[in-house]
Amino acid sequence: IMDDWPGYDLNLFTYPQHYYGDLEYVLIPHGIIVDRIERLAKDIMKDIGYSDIMVLCVLKGGYKFCADLVEHLKNISRNSDRFVSMKVDFIRLKSYRNDQSMGEMQIIGGDDLSTLAGKNVLIVEDVVGTGRTMKALLSNIEKYKPNMVKVASLLVKRTPRSDGFKPDYAGFEIPNLFVVGYALDYNEYFRDLNHICVINEHGKEKYRV
Repeated sequence: IMDDWPGYDLNLFTYPQHYYGDLEYVLIPHGIIVDRIERLAKDIMKDIGYSDIMVLCVLKGGYKFCADLVEHLKNISRNSDRFVSMKVDFIRLKSYRNDQSMGEMQIIGGDDLSTLAGKNVLIVEDVVGTGRTMKALLSNIEKYKPNMVKVASLLVKRTPRSDGFKPDYAGFEIPNLFVVGYALDYNEYFRDLNHICVINEHGKEKYRV
């Protein structure tokens, strides 16, 4: 998605009434997100669908992407001649307050990461920005000696602060905007919005902590 992409007018879609006045425009409509995830699932199965997959979902923003992706992966597996077992585990990484990414990262949950040893691991994340968070997570996971680690991120932001990290599977590359919706939040708000939208200054002010 180009930097000068004007997005879609909010009036073209339905969205929760309590967010009227808080959004600038729709960046990616829900239907396009779903179609893109279906294609990502196909690519993932082609690459690593020959053995069981351990899916590691990064909460909270990744839960909707993960649920839809796993559903598509299971459909492909169900309709192919080789069944692939998929287990899903959840971890949380904390690095955002308001719209600023904080330097440090905490990993919460997923205590028993030793179960990743020898497994094909698929990390499912909502947004890759600078890439630092994901690099820190990957070096943490490598300690447990998995057979293979792949990263699927719904969004990749073009940011001048990027350290060059690129996920193996990316849904959309977007401008350096603060986006909400489809489980992406702003201080826990907007997770109930289906489309991925750009928040406006009024919305940031209203839900600031």
